[in-house]
Amino acid sequence: MESFSYSVSHDLRSPLNAIDGFSSLLQKTVLMMESGPLTERSAHYLARIRAGVSQMGELIEGMLSLSLASRASLLWEPVDLSALANSLLGRYHEREPARAALLQVEAGLLAQGDSRLLKQVLDNLLGNAWKFSAGQVRTEIAVGHETGSTGETIYFVRDNGAGFDMAYADKLFGTFQRLHTQGEFAGTGIGLATVRRIIERHGGKIWGESTPGHGATFYFTLGTAML
Repeated sequence: MESFSYSVSHDLRSPLNAIDGFSSLLQKTVLMMESGPLTERSAHYLARIRAGVSQMGELIEGMLSLSLASRASLLWEPVDLSALANSLLGRYHEREPARAALLQVEAGLLAQGDSRLLKQVLDNLLGNAWKFSAGQVRTEIAVGHETGSTGETIYFVRDNGAGFDMAYADKLFGTFQRLHTQGEFAGTGIGLATVRRIIERHGGKIWGESTPGHGATFYFTLGTAML
């Protein structure tokens, strides 16, 4: 299944790039024509085509990420999760400087694992927190840790966003599973499936807790197994 996903994702890119490229040229040609109902309708159709191409491109990237997360060899090394989180949150805020945001990252969050894949974990979790809290007066995101009942370190990413119904929590980490419509929040439904795969390959586990309209918290642990 991993080989299939990887091959299909690569083979789909070429015709998709052709559709995007030629529809872009056609869109420019249409916009140069004399304005009228037909021109406006044609431009609208082409915009819809390009939006569909963009969405499919995101799905392909998601499939590739999931495949790579399953196949790539792990490089076991010290990872500064605090530095990664601060860097990612800073990048999000640079893209939307006008958004009011309270971003808190606990200092000294250190872990053992593959830095590239753990960055992908944080990028997905923090990216979701940023996305789903966009409708709040002020975005609030916190990254930190707790100590579990058996002494293990539990890392968390918390936000004050849209949240989700815990009745559907079992769908969170399934491939192509979404708890919000595309109209509400953009996404592919692959990100959390990729996160779970990476965490499991590190010998850990991940889960989420939430109340609709009152934000969400995602917890994860990291083991010592090199799978």
